[in-house]
Parts: sequence; C-alpha cells; structure tokens
Amino acid sequence: MPSARKPSGRARARSYDSAKTRAAVIAQFGHVRSAVERLTPEQFALPTRLGDWTVRELVAHLAMAMEQVPAALARPAPPAQEVTLAGWPSVTRALAAKVDENARDTAAGGEPAALLDHAAARYAEAVPTASDDRLLAVRIGAMRLADFLVVRCVELVVHTDDLAAATGLDIPFDRQALATATRVLADALAVKVPGGSVEVRVPPFAVVQCVEGPRHTRGTPPNVVETDPLTWLRLATGRTDWPAALEAAAVSASGERADLAPYLPLMG
Repeated sequence: MPSARKPSGRARARSYDSAKTRAAVIAQFGHVRSAVERLTPEQFALPTRLGDWTVRELVAHLAMAMEQVPAALARPAPPAQEVTLAGWPSVTRALAAKVDENARDTAAGGEPAALLDHAAARYAEAVPTASDDRLLAVRIGAMRLADFLVVRCVELVVHTDDLAAATGLDIPFDRQALATATRVLADALAVKVPGGSVEVRVPPFAVVQCVEGPRHTRGTPPNVVETDPLTWLRLATGRTDWPAALEAAAVSASGERADLAPYLPLMG
C-alpha cells in the first residue's frame, strides 16, 4: 500500500501498486454485487442523493463503470496518452450529462443484478491479461489501463457510499479501494490548490499540503484540516459541503487558512 506523503508542486506523482489496485476493484465490485442481490423491487425504486436517479439508475451506473474497462480494451489503442491520473478529477464534470443519459438507458435495458453479472463476466475475460500500459480510448481522453483502474476504485467506493445511503444497507469497503480513492482525491486537492500553508490529514491513508502561503517544515503546522476517509470523499465529490461537515464535527479545521470551502468540491 502506498505510504501517505505530502506532495508539493515539485513532488513526484503518487504511484499505485497495480496488483493491489486490480484486486481492490474486484473486491469492491463484489461487495456491490452482494448488496444488490439483497435488494427488493421497492428498494430499486428508492431515491438517491444523485439528482433524480433512483437506486436502479445508480446500480446501472456501477455496472457501466466496470464494463467501460473491457469495452475500451476492445477498441484500438489511441496513439498517445491524453489524461493523467492527477488530471482526471478536473475533467469529470463535463461528462455529467452523458453519464446521466447512459445510466438511464442502461437501467431501462436490463435487470440490475443481471447488468452487474454481465459487467463482471466481461471484465474477468478481458482485463486480467491486459498490460498496465495499454492505452484506453475513454470519454475523458486516452488513459493508461493502470490509471483507469485506479479511477475505477474511486467510482466504486464513492458510489458504494451512495448505494448505502439510499438503501440503508451496511456495505463493506475494501480497505485498499478506500485507501486508493482517498489518496487520489487528496492529491487532486494539492494539484488544484498548490502550496504548503495548510496540511490536510485523512488518517490513516493520506496527508497532503496545499494552499499558497508560508510553507510549514517542522513542528505543529499552523493550519490543519483533519477528517475521516468517507467524509473526505463526500466533501471532494459534493455529497456534503464544508459548513455541514464542520457543524457535524466530521471535520476539524484550525488556523486562519484552514478553510477549504472555496476549493470544494473537486469533482461532481
């Protein structure tokens, strides 16, 4: 598992162990499938916190998130990489309308559990033997397979939380998948708001520095934000906002610069 670190503008991009990422994707998708198998027809019609999607559209989107990988592998490889892992969060918002349309079409075309089973079968057939460096032509631009699988961890973890919130089910989070999602979005904050005046801690998975100003080098930082992984993911993706998280004591912030409200959400 990658160790927590403090990226700066000169820091190297975080690396992810491919074998662990691949195992995390399969494990988290397995948790989703197990949860969906327990849902009743009435639960599939429940609202979610994702606009006017019901649980049915959410599950369809989860199936699509998994099936995008074998679908991209079936297409010719693009000539060059266009999107890095660090740049991925900033370009997701532009895809919202197309994602919504595809989720509705997919949900109308099959039963939720069957959609997940079909996606899992295609994934198992195509992905295990594919090279990490294989370029994929996906909607946001050409990405390495290894990076796109890291993105799948983020998708699966964030939407597992959405599914749990909508249904009331206690759905497990694979530790590696949760760690990966937390680190990707913590690093995205450091990329969006570079600097060293605020230290953001998401124990036990990530520590980053961000926001322009005096750089902290030793001792207790003057500006510190700390929260848990799920609260961080909800803040980073707009599931909750900064004032609500502070009010609920889900995040602590000390120091005159420790206000992340202007920089959140990172994606939506």
